[in-house]
Amino acid sequence: MKCNQCQFDDTKVIESRDVADGQAIRRRRCCTNCEYRFTTYERLERPQLIVIKNNGVRELFNRSKLLAGLYRACEKTPVTSLQLETLVNDIEQELYACGDNEVASAKLGELVMARLSQLNEVAYVRFASVYRRFKDIAGFERELSHIKHGKTAKVPRVVQ
Repeated sequence: MKCNQCQFDDTKVIESRDVADGQAIRRRRCCTNCEYRFTTYERLERPQLIVIKNNGVRELFNRSKLLAGLYRACEKTPVTSLQLETLVNDIEQELYACGDNEVASAKLGELVMARLSQLNEVAYVRFASVYRRFKDIAGFERELSHIKHGKTAKVPRVVQ
């Protein structure tokens, strides 16, 4: 590793630490020539994920685009940035675990909606309204009905 300051070829590692839940390594380095200290990060290089849109167009998976959509859906809800980052990390991990570097946008949307429904109902409905492109109020009502019936099925009934 070259020194950023003097461009000398020899640096030594002073400290190493796992970051990003073990997905990267942070290294503090020191130049053996000028003693300049700097930080480097090592990350596993993964193949690029390709998203296949409904119209057949292929584009690179864009983590920030997904996060932006989730932030819009979660406006004025108690969902934190950390929760959204975790949600996107989980989805990314699942996509890479499949072993295929192409994913249909429909599958990606379903993965997001499954996790978002567990996180916040309002955010889920907002995201679903854009993702599913409801054409009328009936479609919207059907989605709300699924949420309502899903919730009541999970709540145990008290028998008196």
